[in-house]
Amino acid sequence: MDVVSPEKRSDMMSSIKGRNTRPEMQVRAYLHAHGLRFRLHRKDLPGRPDLVLPKHRVAVFVHGCFWHRHRGCKFATRPSTREDFWQQKFARNVERDLENQEALLGAGWRLLIIWECGLKNNLNLEVALQWIKSGQGGMLTLPLVKTSAPVS
Repeated sequence: MDVVSPEKRSDMMSSIKGRNTRPEMQVRAYLHAHGLRFRLHRKDLPGRPDLVLPKHRVAVFVHGCFWHRHRGCKFATRPSTREDFWQQKFARNVERDLENQEALLGAGWRLLIIWECGLKNNLNLEVALQWIKSGQGGMLTLPLVKTSAPVS
């Protein structure tokens, strides 16, 4: 049972932003401060990447752990109400992400996926910066080590 009214829940859900989120702004500020220039939310690319660095042919997605189901992350919780709805919603989000990744890789783009939980450590942004500048092909997903598990 939900603790707020359906109207209040609707208002709360509609206020969740899809662009210019705090994690996205953090990545943008870091890359810009280090001399990289980019375009935002290019409509002509699959998935409308959060950032596109045309010079480096890199598409960047800043994924929220909850919405994009970061496996093994403590922030990828599942709501206890309307379980069928959420299961289908999350499954479709993950499926769409994979389709977009395949399309971009097939078109010769390099992909950088930064999970929201990885932004708690600037080392991940430094790794991202070095990878972009290196010209290495393929895809890089950060964090390399899940932040939900203690690192020894």
